Amino acid sequence: MTGNSEIILEADQISLRDDWGFNSILKNISLQIKQRDRAVIIGASGAGKTSLLRLLNRLVEPTTGTLYFQKTPYWEIPVITLRQQVVLVPQEPKLLGMTVAETLAYPLQLQHQSQSEINQRLTTYTEKLKIPASWFDKTELQLSFGQRQLVTIARGLMMQPSVLLLDEPTSGLDIATANHLINVLKQEALTIIMVNHQLDVAETFSDRVLYLKQGELSQNISNQNLDWQNLKQEILETEAELEAEWN
Repeated sequence: MTGNSEIILEADQISLRDDWGFNSILKNISLQIKQRDRAVIIGASGAGKTSLLRLLNRLVEPTTGTLYFQKTPYWEIPVITLRQQVVLVPQEPKLLGMTVAETLAYPLQLQHQSQSEINQRLTTYTEKLKIPASWFDKTELQLSFGQRQLVTIARGLMMQPSVLLLDEPTSGLDIATANHLINVLKQEALTIIMVNHQLDVAETFSDRVLYLKQGELSQNISNQNLDWQNLKQEILETEAELEAEWN
């Protein structure tokens, strides 16, 4: 699936520095994401992948540059309104001290959705992701990391956002579950931007790849035009260099 001509997210010369203002995390990034694009952000550890997702969800503000959602600058959109349309599912899944059923319903209750609508979406997305009803009364401590990941992804999908941001959504899943999740996501009619270090998953899922290297957007390229073999080798070499520096 490829995006249509409508630009839904745009970054214009975005930079981000650390809390002290000394070190650049992201450097002069410009990009456009079209409606229903499936974009994957890849790169070595510390390249700025999660920081870019956090910027797109407005958990942090850019040091310089402007972000746009549907041609409107981020700063003109109330934060809550933006986050209902640009939903982030973080890598560390949290159920906020609730049961599975409660955490799935909670965002829709904040949106004042009817109980019948909440129940319908809960049934739809738990069935899609093969989340059994036996989980509904369980709390965070009664679920594995991968199970919590599936629940938080279902919660994001239930909000039916315009853009879904996923940070390493398959990191705690076995191969079969990860493959099923990717197949479900590919069938969803929404824009998805995913950070994933598992390059085989990235290659299977994406129609566009954003390759970050030391905070810079090294490549913004369609899946079909990317030399995956060379890219994998480059990332491995970068990871080895970083490990050697730490050691």
